[in-house]
Amino acid sequence: MRIVQADTSRLDEVTPLFIKYREFYGHLPKPEASRRFLEDRLKNEQAVILVAEDDDTGKVLGFCQFIPSFSALTLSASWVLKGIYVVEEARRQLVADNMLNQAKVMARAEGIQRMTVMTGETNTTAHSLYRSLGFVDDAEFHYFSLKL
Repeated sequence: MRIVQADTSRLDEVTPLFIKYREFYGHLPKPEASRRFLEDRLKNEQAVILVAEDDDTGKVLGFCQFIPSFSALTLSASWVLKGIYVVEEARRQLVADNMLNQAKVMARAEGIQRMTVMTGETNTTAHSLYRSLGFVDDAEFHYFSLKL
């Protein structure tokens, strides 16, 4: 398995996985809007998208997307995981682990001091994955959201 950073040339491969990720969380597919969203993030350098691909076939097995952020308290940069998806036939093959480990290497190389992730309360599979990779529950802050 190879982990590579995606650019706009990979949109045809990443968009279907991004749509499946959205559907997992109960959202409509919206193929054109999904593609446009990803394209805008990449063109404007507002996201780092990694792709896992099969060494032999080159088939995309999964993607993860990080959004750069900054902390006024720690005066440092961070990456926020804003989407990860692995195709069904590649699950339990450490695809997500490999993508997140590669993201950690890249983030450290860029001077990023923290990575954060949010996931559904009931997504216990993801909870286990994140904990196994060193992520810890945030006991210091409680996150709130306001839909506008």
